[in-house]
Amino acid sequence: MTGLIGKKIGMTQLFGADGSVVPVTVIQTGPCVVVQKKEAARDGYNALQIGFGSRKGQRVNKPEQGHLAKAGKGAFEVLREFRTDDVAQYALGQEIKASDLFKSGDRVDVAGITKGRGFTGVIKRWGFGGFPGSHGTHEYFRHGGSIGNRSFPGRVFKGKRMAGHWGDERASVQNLEVVEVRNEGNLLLVKGSVPGAQRGVLLIRQAVKGRK
Repeated sequence: MTGLIGKKIGMTQLFGADGSVVPVTVIQTGPCVVVQKKEAARDGYNALQIGFGSRKGQRVNKPEQGHLAKAGKGAFEVLREFRTDDVAQYALGQEIKASDLFKSGDRVDVAGITKGRGFTGVIKRWGFGGFPGSHGTHEYFRHGGSIGNRSFPGRVFKGKRMAGHWGDERASVQNLEVVEVRNEGNLLLVKGSVPGAQRGVLLIRQAVKGRK
């Protein structure tokens, strides 16, 4: 299997033998449970549906209850699919831990939902320089300025950097180093920062762009 579901606990730092300081993000990675197996002969591709986190049974509708009953591990907060070459080696209800997939020194890609920052202007959202604050007074200190021409093109191009909602969107950080895997508590310590706030759901996959 290529990845697991996790929850961001927070950031801390570790000290190396030479006294160096390594900033790490602590991710709780389960255990994750196999809820469904998808095979190429039946579904067109090979994948495992993984469940993570607990959820009250009365908060799950009847179709979901029937789907989750096959694994026999109760209801889950999050369900995600991960592609895999061989699904035969996994069984429904099997628990998968971080140590089964990752070890110290491995490279991973971590995806999550970034912090929502609400409606922001162009200076905070895009890093615009703004206008001078002296030598004459005007009201356009933090405005974006011109957004196009009247005659041509006579409209605003799609993708124009303007004020608007910032954050609360999916983002990925690639090629992060796994510093340590702790079986106690199912913790994965990854060097550097990852998207999202504390207790945010993360998807941890084996790195696509491995360092040469």
